[in-house]
Amino acid sequence: MIKNIIFKYTRWCLLFSMCIIFSISPIQAKGFLRTDGTKIVNDNGEVLLRGIGLGGWVLQEPYMLQLSGVAKNQTDIRRRISDLIGEEKTSEFYAAWIRNGVQKADIDSLAKWGFNSIRLPMHYNLYTLPIEKEPKKNENTWLESGFFLTDSILSWCKANEIYLILDLHAAPGGQGNDLAISDASDVKLWNSAQNKTKTVALWRKLAERYKDEEWIGGYDILNEPNWGFQDSEDMNGNKEQLNAPLRQLYVDITKAIREVDQKHFVVISGNAWGNNYNGIFPLWDDNMVISFHKYWNHNDDQSIAKFLEYRKQYNAPLWMSESGENSNTWHTNAIKLFEYNDIGWCWWTYKKMGFNCVMEIPTNPEYEKIKAYWKGEGTRPSEDEAYKGVMQLANYYKVENTLFKRDFTDALFRQVKTTATKPFYNYLLKERTSLVINASDFDLGRNGYAYFDKDTADYRVSTGVKGYGNKGRVYRNDGVDIMPSDDALSNGYCIFSIEPDEWVQYTISVRKQGNCKINISTKAVDGAGMLYLTVNGRKTQLFKTSDSTTDWNVLEVKNVNLKKGINTIKVHFVNGGFKMSKIEIKR
Repeated sequence: MIKNIIFKYTRWCLLFSMCIIFSISPIQAKGFLRTDGTKIVNDNGEVLLRGIGLGGWVLQEPYMLQLSGVAKNQTDIRRRISDLIGEEKTSEFYAAWIRNGVQKADIDSLAKWGFNSIRLPMHYNLYTLPIEKEPKKNENTWLESGFFLTDSILSWCKANEIYLILDLHAAPGGQGNDLAISDASDVKLWNSAQNKTKTVALWRKLAERYKDEEWIGGYDILNEPNWGFQDSEDMNGNKEQLNAPLRQLYVDITKAIREVDQKHFVVISGNAWGNNYNGIFPLWDDNMVISFHKYWNHNDDQSIAKFLEYRKQYNAPLWMSESGENSNTWHTNAIKLFEYNDIGWCWWTYKKMGFNCVMEIPTNPEYEKIKAYWKGEGTRPSEDEAYKGVMQLANYYKVENTLFKRDFTDALFRQVKTTATKPFYNYLLKERTSLVINASDFDLGRNGYAYFDKDTADYRVSTGVKGYGNKGRVYRNDGVDIMPSDDALSNGYCIFSIEPDEWVQYTISVRKQGNCKINISTKAVDGAGMLYLTVNGRKTQLFKTSDSTTDWNVLEVKNVNLKKGINTIKVHFVNGGFKMSKIEIKR
């Protein structure tokens, strides 16, 4: 990616980074992260990493731009954009994308929310040229703009006392047959001595540059290798028994790092997307972390048992370096499992388009037209339309223009420690006023406490059956199903796919005790439904919803007594067949 950007913006990156670095007061670090037996520690003692990955920034995976099934990797995305707007404007887009994607405000926000570490997924071509473009064979051209970008992030991490862990996400040539994660088109790392040499040299260069940086947490030397060394039909290395080339590359990289840096820990990753460690052990360095990735399986002891055994057998720390892409229920339970077992974690991912992330990148009409064209569902956009669409997307990539998912961070931090709920907003019902609560703004909290839904997560790896959590995949990441709504008086979303015995809870503050009327807006999907309320534990009668499938209708619950102070209102669904968009409380 972005050779043109690299040369065009080297000077800008240099000046920008120098301004950032010299404008920040020195931070008193707490010592290098290092291993101490099975613990990761600094000078103050044990450190449990609670991190986030910056996926999609310098390495775009198609699904993060809602291009699954359209583009195979970042190179393909870039080619498609260039076909629409030309190479010069494409370079302009990628420059804006990189410039906007991670700024000081992003790192400040991550620190505020509770993250103490960041995993930086690096594309090698920000730092060096592909072997086929090197002016001299078997030599390495170093691209300062990539290093300066890393310097900038490091300076912001220092200011917030957050550790930055360098992750080679896309290695020279590509590290596996999953082309999207490494931006590979024809995997050549494992059958190219030149690419292996360049990978080793890149890590030596990085270590040489950052050897004295205490806020560099460590070196995650190869993300998710997935390759069948013994059997070419074992595309992703799931059945691999020896992993000899992978181990040898790790040994070579570690040796190169230790030639210049004896302080930072080195992270290794198994084959088959990080989890197949056959043939990798025993360890060859005394400052090494064993990582693993975890997706779409049960959150029980058995799911991490082999890694706990590795930790015990080889006396080295574990780090769950990538997980996510699931519901809040799954996330909370996974982190509870990790922290109970003293395993640090890093979530995936910070920003993307669509569902289950910290910050959602909004779309725009012109980009939607681009997507439709690429999917064969629309006409080719004009050059002006396409340029507007991608540049608006880059503008929406700024943290101030993304959509913060408060339920997501609440699940990662607060819900791990407590079953207590909290209001989605601080609702206050005053005297002689009404209060509108959008149905999708039910309380923050775990399933069974803030809401109850029968399908709360995706356990497909364990069960063979895909789960959904929120089937509508919009607005929130809880188990409750939410979809866009045509109720003009709501926030544009409604609860749908309601099943018997499910419920949602809303907590409000009331200024003065008294009776009120609660109006619930519903629309039928498949006949009339039934519901009742419990208000501060007191159950109302059953109510039948409208059977109209065309209009939003109001169900009135009269003479509901609310006390002064905190009140909880639960809407219980006796059966489904309808949607609910909002609740209005009138004094």
